[in-house]
Order: sequence, then structure tokens, then C-alpha cells
Amino acid sequence: MKPTAPQLRSLGLALAAGLGCAALSALPVQAHGSASGHFHGGVIHPLLGLDHLLLLVGVGTVASYLGWQLLAYALGGAVVGALMGANGIGLPLAELLAALSVSLLGFLVLQASRSGQPVALPFSGGLVALAVGVHGLLHGQAASGDAGWWLGALVASTAVVGVTYLSLHKLGLVWTLRLALGLTVAGFLLALGPIGLLAGGAGA
Repeated sequence: MKPTAPQLRSLGLALAAGLGCAALSALPVQAHGSASGHFHGGVIHPLLGLDHLLLLVGVGTVASYLGWQLLAYALGGAVVGALMGANGIGLPLAELLAALSVSLLGFLVLQASRSGQPVALPFSGGLVALAVGVHGLLHGQAASGDAGWWLGALVASTAVVGVTYLSLHKLGLVWTLRLALGLTVAGFLLALGPIGLLAGGAGA
């Protein structure tokens, strides 16, 4: 069956979002180890880093429920955040905010479902760009890795965003909401790590 124009457009944006999100999975923060290595290292990095993986899944989930246009906002947030980080711009409590951004993506879907009202694109798009941008900023602060590594990260990131987006379109609303709930909870659980580090530092 020949793909329709909207389907091709959605796949193209999934690819673009994967490219932008590769900036955040390909550029590690201190807590995630080194970005050294070649194609294989780039492929496994976003798949083994839980926060990276959940963020990419979250982007696909939000776009599948609220509209493929949000993939463009994710791309913009990833690029802007990575460029800011690469130019030395920091953010207080960035690790905590990065974890909570996963929850934000899940909560955005749950809230839209609960209200029964369509979410205005500039508002939802801005939140998606902000969530992705926080991760992009963190990884942009420690940019490294050769061209092969970046290509591997691009392939893996695009695959996660694209597969999530297309799978949820086929699985339907129930699975979309279940995944959104899981992302909301997982983000808060991930945030406990940075909170514990902050508490430990304060008590030292």
C-alpha cells in the first residue's frame, strides 16, 4: 500500500526530530559517561541511557497523540539547546530538570486526554521544545564524538522516535495513555537521583 502524503510528511519529521535528538544523545553529560567511539558506540548510547531513551519515546508519544507538527518543535528545541550548551551556557539544577522533562511529556498527553480539549499548538509545541532543549543544552556542554559516532546516534534516535510514533498510531489510544502515564512516573523516579545528590551535597 502506497504511503499517503501525510504519512510521508510524518516520517520525514520523525527523521528530522531524530536528527535533532541525536544532538542530545550524542553529546553526553557528566553522569552518562563518554561519547567516544565510532558507529556502534553511537547506536547503543541512546538505547542504554535510560533518560535519553525515555525522552525519545516521549517525543514520539506526544507527537502521535497531539500531532506530527510537534516533531518540528522537538527538532528546534534539540538544536537550540545543543548550540547553547556548546557555547558554554549553563542551567541551574539541569540534571533534575532533564529528568522532570520526561514527566512533562507524559503529563502533557494525560492532561490533553483528561480535558478532552485540543491543546493549542504553540503552547504544546513550546513545552515539547523546552523539554527537549534542556537535554540538548546539557549534552551540548560536553560535545565530542567522531562522524561515525554521530551517524550511529542519528540512526538509533530516529528509530526510537519513528517507531514510537508509528506504533502508537496502530496500537490506539489506550496504549498511548498507558505509555504517557509510565513516562510521567518514570521521570519523577529519575529525578530522585539528582535530588539525592543535592541532599547529600547539602549535608556534607
